[in-house]
Amino acid sequence: MGRIKNRLLARALTRFPKLLDRLVEKTPRYEADGVPWTPFAMPLKEAKIAIVTTAGVHLRDQLPFDMKDPTGDPSYRELPADTPRDEYAITHDYYDHTDAGRDINIVFPIERLMELEADGVIGSVAATNYGFMGHIEGAHLDTLVNRTAPEVAGKIRSEGVDAVILTPG
Repeated sequence: MGRIKNRLLARALTRFPKLLDRLVEKTPRYEADGVPWTPFAMPLKEAKIAIVTTAGVHLRDQLPFDMKDPTGDPSYRELPADTPRDEYAITHDYYDHTDAGRDINIVFPIERLMELEADGVIGSVAATNYGFMGHIEGAHLDTLVNRTAPEVAGKIRSEGVDAVILTPG
């Protein structure tokens, strides 16, 4: 019953954005010191770009994100760039992903990034991209910030990625 309630709530909040604004105002925030910013200093046409999404994107044959835990799921899924479009799935009850279910590029613009590579706008697309679930709270937030996010950052760095596009759900 909880998942159905979450999906109905997500649809209602999509249709009535003022309700969403009120909910967001009441949501505890994670405070970080400073802005994690690094100036981009190379030509885009030479850059390797990765996507990290918090839209709950995963491959159909991967374990879906845990939607039974009300504080979220701080794990991640590796998303190879060469995955056929019909092998992607979205498991996330906290936003209405009806349109994203029809076109994954709305929340995970892998085909658009491949087009930019083919057109010579960017150097290349990272071989591996990453899917997270948004809506992480409580102790899971600490796990995300101190374990899984740094783990993914290390993997991205080891692949020689120059920039990351972060897409929310």
